[in-house]
Order: sequence, then structure tokens, then C-alpha cells
Amino acid sequence: MDIQSYMHTVGRAARVAARELARAETRAKNLALETIAHAIERNAATLLQANDRDLEAAKTRDLEAALVERLTFNESRISSMADGLRQIAQLSDPVGEISDVRYRPTGIQVGHMRVPLGVIGIIYESRPNVTADAAGLCLKAGNAAILRGGSEAIHSNKAIGACVQEGLRTAGLPAHAVQVVETTDRAAVGELITLREYVDIIVPRGGKGLIERVSNEARIPVLKHLHGVCHVYIDDRADSDKAVRIADNAKTQRYGTCNTMETLLVHKDIAAKILPPLAKIYADKGVELRGDAAASAIVAGMKAATEEDWYEEYLAPTLAIRVVDGIDQAMDHIAQYGSQHTDTIVTEDWSRARRFLREVDSSSVMVNASTRFADGYEYGLGAEIGIATDKLHARGPVGLEGLTSLKWIVLGDGHIRS
Repeated sequence: MDIQSYMHTVGRAARVAARELARAETRAKNLALETIAHAIERNAATLLQANDRDLEAAKTRDLEAALVERLTFNESRISSMADGLRQIAQLSDPVGEISDVRYRPTGIQVGHMRVPLGVIGIIYESRPNVTADAAGLCLKAGNAAILRGGSEAIHSNKAIGACVQEGLRTAGLPAHAVQVVETTDRAAVGELITLREYVDIIVPRGGKGLIERVSNEARIPVLKHLHGVCHVYIDDRADSDKAVRIADNAKTQRYGTCNTMETLLVHKDIAAKILPPLAKIYADKGVELRGDAAASAIVAGMKAATEEDWYEEYLAPTLAIRVVDGIDQAMDHIAQYGSQHTDTIVTEDWSRARRFLREVDSSSVMVNASTRFADGYEYGLGAEIGIATDKLHARGPVGLEGLTSLKWIVLGDGHIRS
């Protein structure tokens, strides 16, 4: 296959489809989403068979455990994909929404209209559910999508793509509105991130290496987060039961996700009360603890944390623990070592909670809640295209509004400028 010619063909088709999709009625887009969801449920056995092929291939490639966990389908995850698509269908259509209209002294009215971005290229690893999530969000927001999943999930992605095509056909929408790149050749990524004439924005979802490559080589704007070093800070005015539940859930509910806690910060005055029961929970679940001197003095047998541990996104049952003097040292630690993804304070002192919300510079900042809630589905977005930790255009879980832009509109009645 001539990869350059193939990707240019994909890009041209996407650009044409994007113009058609931008004017599609909400009813048609919702019909497509409902049909895709139904097709996914109806073809669950086929999706599981395709996923089994990918998992068998993964065994021969010695993939990391976190990648295999993300790759794996089960009935629950298939059901969640369908539920996410239906939730997107129920959301308000942002396209064409007019806001902030106001009169100017000249008599004209000036406002904003929300419009699709155009063609979105999504590059992702392992997670085949991204194929459904990305297709659904891009469709509802009026964008064409080019989906380039990892080679390890090629059979799963194609199977989901077939369900997407069924939905597009049923709704009378252009077939090329969503295209799954069918080659596993890595050169396709290099071509996609430089197709400036056809692609408007690139969204990379995957490991640090992939995102660094895309960020460094792309000639198109990139919506990204590099890694998720998420923190939970347990204040000395925290409710102990809440703190234990949150710190347990934030780390152990799932290990291989970007919103999993990687560093636990505990106030020195509550550390002796909180750390022993937490350490037992973590030990029972096989979590390796790496602590500073103060934490190690409280929990025997804890491995000593290194400077590198504070920067680490483990994506595994490993946790760094530091005992801090108070909220200021906790926030200083987050500012130095965090990745501006998701950080939580556990406290009953709402003055401190408000300080944490205001001063921690992350895309999601929480009070008395697990970091695992930093997710488009949990935020009511239906699904997410990814997490953005940069500060321009969109930040945090990116849903429908993050896949649109604003243009100025002017309403007049024969007005001319003097």
C-alpha cells in the first residue's frame, strides 16, 4: 500500500464529508448514534471474537499489562460503549447555537455561533472503546473523524467501525464521516499529523511516547495531555472514613487509567491515623508503596521513594506517599511534580477546600471525591474524546463543546459603516 496516497484519499473524503455533516440535522445525527449503539449491542459476540484475536496477538508481542488491560473487552465495557452513545444522543446539539448577542451603538447586533471544528484526526492506542466514543462525539458535534487506532487493536476497531458505518447509512449521513484507518503501518501516523489541507485538529490518546511524537511532529494543532500524575491530599481536617474510601478508590478502582491517583499526600498530624489502615488495604490488593522518610516511619516495610517516583505515572499497582506539613506544601508538591490533570483535597474545612480549588492549576480539581471521576461519562458528556491539560481551546475531559469553535456573527438591517 502507498501510505501517502492512501492517507491523502482518506483526508480528501473526510473534508467532503465534514461539509455535509456540518449541515446535518440533529435528528439525523441522533438516529445514527442510536443505531450505532444498537448495532454494538446486537453484535456483541462479534466484537468479543474480534477482541479475542487482538488479545491472542498481544500475547506474542509481550505488551505491557496496562496496555492489555485497556485492550480487553467484556460485556460490561461493550454495554458502556452503547450507553455512552445513547447519552451523547440525548445531549443538546451545540452546532448552530447562538449566544452573547448584543446591540452595538451603530445598531448592529454582534454575537457568537458555535460551529464544528471540521475534520478531527484521532490517534490512539489499546482502547478500542475510543473508536465508538470518538465517532459518537465527532458525529454529534458535526465533525468528520479519521480514527487511527493502534495495531494491537486493529480487529476490534474494524468491528466497531462496521457498527458505525451501519449507523451512518441508516441516518443518510456520508459514509466517510467516520473512517477507521485500515493499515497498521506506523507511517500512517506521520502522514495524518501533517495533512494540513484536510485535517483541522489532532487528538492523540495513548502512552507518553505516542503523545510526545505527535506533539513534536504534528503540523496541525494538537489537543492532548502528556501524562496523568494525579494526587490526593488528605488534610488534617479530613473525615477519616471519607479519606480512606477516597484514597482506596482513587488508586485501586482501576490501575491503568490516566485519572488514577499516583501520589498520596497526607498531613503530618493525621498521617499516623490514616496510613496504617490504608496500608493494609493496599497490601491486601497487592499495591506496592513507596514513601518518604516520614511515611516509612509509620508503615514498616515501605520502599523508599526516589525523586523520580514523584514524577511517575505508574499505571500499575504502585503508589508514592509523602507526608506534608499542610496545604501549602501539598500544593507546592502538586505544582512541582503534577501534570495538571486531576488533583483532590479531602477536608471538612471549606476555606481550605476553596483555596485548593482556586490555586491548584489542573484541568480537574476536586473536593472530597476520587480522582477517578475525571471522565467525560461521569461529567455528563456522554463520552470524551480525551483529556486536555493545555490551556487553549479546551481543558479537562473534552466533550461536544470542546469539539466545536465559536465564530462571530453580525445581524444588521442595511447597516453601513460611516
